[in-house]
Amino acid sequence: MARAALTREEVLDAAASLVRQHGPGVLTMRKLAAELGTAVTSIYWHVGNRDSLLDALVERTVADLGEIRPSGYTPAERVVSVARALRRQLRDHPHLIAMVHERGLTERMFLPAQQALVHEAHAAGLRGTVAADLVRAVQFQVVGHVLVERNRERAPVQNPGEEELWRTAPAEDDPALARALAGPLDTERLFVTSVRALVHALLATSTHPADTRHESRAEEQPGQ
Repeated sequence: MARAALTREEVLDAAASLVRQHGPGVLTMRKLAAELGTAVTSIYWHVGNRDSLLDALVERTVADLGEIRPSGYTPAERVVSVARALRRQLRDHPHLIAMVHERGLTERMFLPAQQALVHEAHAAGLRGTVAADLVRAVQFQVVGHVLVERNRERAPVQNPGEEELWRTAPAEDDPALARALAGPLDTERLFVTSVRALVHALLATSTHPADTRHESRAEEQPGQ
């Protein structure tokens, strides 16, 4: 049975799948044609050359990441929710994000998150340089945290590891601290804790009474 006519969207879907699995370096027109069971000339007809294909993939990736919708009762909670959404995007699409970076469109990719942060900074009463500091500090915190997470995940097994070291290392008469450091690392909880501390410090110059009203509720749900 003859396959239906190939579409541009099918070509982009297959290309995105290859990039997600193996990174942009493995994406060739010949490999993509083999994946789709078609001729290389058909790929060229739909998307042009490889550079045009990568540009189309980048445009679609940026569009798919889309608008970030903050959640929460206060500007502080909503800023943290934007940070968490951005972290999920970076962790869920590492190869596509790398491709966006290689094509020089990283700042455009971050724009929706920045716009959401600007809105919340204004809602908290921040303007000008102070608001810009909030936007950039949160963005850098997210990116830095994701990079550290990936480095830990990719690092060879450590011997002795952190857990073993802290079972015997002195902890200045704080056994609870030693036990915590010897236990598994909850990167999500650590991320939320660090972003929340950063956000509250940056918002301290314009604190709304409502900013802490629902804090206990947010603390009870760090995994959301």
